[in-house]
Amino acid sequence: MPFHKSGIEWVYQNHNFCCETCFIPTRFKAPRVKDSIRHVLKEELSGKVYDPEEVPGLTKRIAETIKDEVKEMDFDRYKVVVQVVLGEQRGEGVKMVARCFWDADTDNFAQEVYMNESLFCVAAAFGIYYY
Repeated sequence: MPFHKSGIEWVYQNHNFCCETCFIPTRFKAPRVKDSIRHVLKEELSGKVYDPEEVPGLTKRIAETIKDEVKEMDFDRYKVVVQVVLGEQRGEGVKMVARCFWDADTDNFAQEVYMNESLFCVAAAFGIYYY
């Protein structure tokens, strides 16, 4: 441990732990986030018909709503990134892939898929821990 010139030993602590006896930071809880994403998608997309003119604004609104709800969950020291893909349902297959460089001990993600007869939507929320 480094010492101050007065002889006092400096002690460094990260106070962002789930309790005083635990050394695991408050984690990004994917099941809670997934439930929130599911709720937002149902609220925003129930009964909607695919309209290409409306899609850019709708995807942005969905992403912002998900991000706001996740931030309200108080995952301290987490950067939240939300990705939303919305397309027309035409019976074709679609794959969504994301590659990230992260710490498997702290970082996590949650995703949800919503489909109706007219459209599909894939939403993913990534929680990246700030050290």
